[in-house]
Amino acid sequence: MEIHRYEKLWTVAALLLIVGLIATVTYGAVGPGVTMVDDSGGTVDAQSLGDTEFSDPGVTQVDNNEYEVHVVARQFLFQPGTAEPIRVPANSEVTFYITAADVVHGFELAGTNVNTMAIPGQVAEVTVRFDEPAQYGIVCHEYCGAGHHTMAGQLVVVPEDEYDTEGS
Repeated sequence: MEIHRYEKLWTVAALLLIVGLIATVTYGAVGPGVTMVDDSGGTVDAQSLGDTEFSDPGVTQVDNNEYEVHVVARQFLFQPGTAEPIRVPANSEVTFYITAADVVHGFELAGTNVNTMAIPGQVAEVTVRFDEPAQYGIVCHEYCGAGHHTMAGQLVVVPEDEYDTEGS
């Protein structure tokens, strides 16, 4: 049996496309900066957030150029983030601890790889490095009720020399 030259060519081309698709999916699943959220953030009682580190959410400096940001998502705002933007300095590593007070919310920093769910009772922990001053929108990507479309916030990365004077 003889296989025509063009059939061989199309078979090889199809196999290369299949291998390329598998390689693309594999890279997307295990590529740089892509991690799954685990239970390392811990749990809290969503009904008693006032008795936890989420009683006064905001930015805390934990080391030189290292900050923690505690965020509470509630219908239909991020605290902090909505009424007042979250401010962090450039050239810093920021670990976000995010929980919800009422229903499931989403927490996405548009333009970064920070994207997690905020679940009542669960604490999501996400770390990101901000090298340059910029502004990022905070978006809720999980439907959380009638005012979901208004739930947004802002993160402002300010130059290091301006951070001390502006505060967090």
